[in-house]
Amino acid sequence: MYRDKSPVFVQPKVYPAHEHKISPEQIDEHARYVIEKLRTAGYKAYLVGGGVRDLLLKQRPKDFDISTSAKPEEVRALFRNAILIGRRFRLAHVRFGKKIIEVSTFRAGDPGTADLIVRDNVWGNEEEDVLRRDFTINGLFYDPQSQTVIDYVDGYLDLEKRVLRTIGQPHLRFSQDPVRMIRLIKFCARFRFDIDKPTFEALLNCKNEILKSSSARILEELLRMLESGSAKTFFHLLHEYGLLRPLLPGVADYFDKSPDNEILALLCELDADVRKGSIDRSVLLSTLLFPLLRHRLLLRAQKSDRPFHLALIQEEALRAIDEAFSTFFLLPRRLRGMAAFVLTAQFRIQPLDDKPVRTLRAPRDPLFPLALKLFKIRAAIQPDLLPYHTRWTEAGFAEQTVPLQEIHPHRRRRRRRRGRPHETHDSP
Repeated sequence: MYRDKSPVFVQPKVYPAHEHKISPEQIDEHARYVIEKLRTAGYKAYLVGGGVRDLLLKQRPKDFDISTSAKPEEVRALFRNAILIGRRFRLAHVRFGKKIIEVSTFRAGDPGTADLIVRDNVWGNEEEDVLRRDFTINGLFYDPQSQTVIDYVDGYLDLEKRVLRTIGQPHLRFSQDPVRMIRLIKFCARFRFDIDKPTFEALLNCKNEILKSSSARILEELLRMLESGSAKTFFHLLHEYGLLRPLLPGVADYFDKSPDNEILALLCELDADVRKGSIDRSVLLSTLLFPLLRHRLLLRAQKSDRPFHLALIQEEALRAIDEAFSTFFLLPRRLRGMAAFVLTAQFRIQPLDDKPVRTLRAPRDPLFPLALKLFKIRAAIQPDLLPYHTRWTEAGFAEQTVPLQEIHPHRRRRRRRRGRPHETHDSP
């Protein structure tokens, strides 16, 4: 739908190539193709958001997103390889093999209301689209044809000053979409930028609004930060600014009670490993939760003289995961199960009672090398674990290199036959 109000007109600042120094060769060829085809069809189209920001920061963008005057249905009609996704935020994914170019239509949300955004499918023009975005550093357009950066919100200057500032009134912007507070801390951790005073004050005042957000969106942001190489700083700031407690109260309690924070030490080693290559999300999650599980096991050991077996440890691992996340999040079942396996296997590699394992027996599960990956991260901050890791790796339990989708492919469920009303069926 289109916005009824008259459009907003803001005179942008335009930065030519000799100032911003973005080379056309840095732009993904498929993104250039999509923009050119949209323009040939009579639509406006620009590179937008994080891709422009990262290019200006001399970093390699993870994504090349495009904003256009074409509506989603018009994008799909133009590209045979496009699919439409999302209800709250309708957009097109143009696919080139495994690569996806995300194409969104210019939006015209009202930046002057504090109402929570539940749907964002009001079409507008490029000026309105910029004014409804989150931070000035993400409000830049790049025009590949003229090789210019187009700036309606002084985002270019904020990038030079390394300052994070909301577009519009910060209290309203955080009330509209509380996930923006997580993104603010994310950019602060990734880029080591300062937060301008009004934005920082709004962050502290609005932090309790975070529980109004979509739990799925916040979970994705947390997982992406564990993958970012800046997880230690991110979780430290998340706790310092008061957003960790409403989201992960168990982790926040550990931060408060642990003077030498093992979680942050593990995340520091995790960041170093992530910068060398991708790590499965089950290992990322387990790195965050392992100190909590060990603390649970030690407390339980004080109350019981019975030896711990792996089945009991697995039960405690599942409880630790659920207690950490169930207050707000719903973890995907597969990720929850894999993380529980990785956590439990830590005590197969090194038993809780520290008794030496005479015969190394690992389960016939290709996930076991992921457990060794976590153990290696732990050994980096606890060198006395290195002999255990060396012994298992020398025995042939090497770290996994096969993609997990090949290890556990999604299986198509068989439909259960419906019986007559009076019939019952036993579980298989």
